[in-house]
Amino acid sequence: MNMMHYKSYSARIEYSDEDQCLVGHLAGIQDLIGFHAESVAELRKEFEEAVDDYLEACEKLNRKPQRPYSGKLMLRIDPGIHAKAAMRAEAEGKSLNAWAQEALQRATT
Repeated sequence: MNMMHYKSYSARIEYSDEDQCLVGHLAGIQDLIGFHAESVAELRKEFEEAVDDYLEACEKLNRKPQRPYSGKLMLRIDPGIHAKAAMRAEAEGKSLNAWAQEALQRATT
C-alpha cells in the first residue's frame, strides 16, 4: 500500500482504473476525508489541502479534529509469549516496549 504523510496524518493511496486517477483517503481516523488527482504532484497538493481544510473545518465547528493513532497499544497475549518476549528484550538490553516497537517495525516494512 502506498502512503503519504502530512501534519501527523497519513493517507492511503490507490489507483482507480475506472476513473483513471489516483485516489487518497486519510487513514487512521473515522471521519471520511478523500481526494483525487491525475498526477502524484497534484495528489500531494490535494492531500495537503484536504488535511488543512479538515483542520480548518474542525476549528470553525469548535470540534477537536480526530488524530490518528496515539502510539499507545494495549495487547492481550498468551503469558508464555509475553515471558519469551520480555526475556528476549532483556537479553538484547532493551525495554519490552523498545523491543516490541522494533519487532512491529520489522513486521510492517
